[in-house]
Amino acid sequence: MIKLFAIGRNKDKALCSLESEYLKRLSAFDKVEVVEFKDEPDDKSQFEKEAARIKRIEGDRVLEKIRPDDFVILLDLHGKTWSSEEFARLRASWTNSSKPLVFVIAGSLGPSPEVVARANVRWKLSDLTFTHLMCRVLVLEQIYRSFMIEKGRSYHK
Repeated sequence: MIKLFAIGRNKDKALCSLESEYLKRLSAFDKVEVVEFKDEPDDKSQFEKEAARIKRIEGDRVLEKIRPDDFVILLDLHGKTWSSEEFARLRASWTNSSKPLVFVIAGSLGPSPEVVARANVRWKLSDLTFTHLMCRVLVLEQIYRSFMIEKGRSYHK
């Protein structure tokens, strides 16, 4: 079982369509679920205390749903980057550990310190900047690609 926890709702029709396509493709390999969490208004996030408060609230929502036996992969600007082949090997080893995988995409202000502390692994997708909604699709695509690499299928070239 793989879960993708994401702060904020995906309201973009094109990205929803891509997300649905990858969820459909992934169903051949594993059960994958996207869980959305309410995001907090961040109109005063330029103030350090307000930003910390918002991250704490959003982080608490995520932490409430993470179980003790979950293996948590946090999407994080300070995480490690991997090639698709390296990620495929890692994802396969995480899956083989029989722990449910939970990928977490924090809100626009980043993860709370508590979410960072709970993460088993921190993953940086790229040095480029993507919207949070695009990250959802990219994570699902990379998970799908990892299964295709593992199975030796021609999707990955």
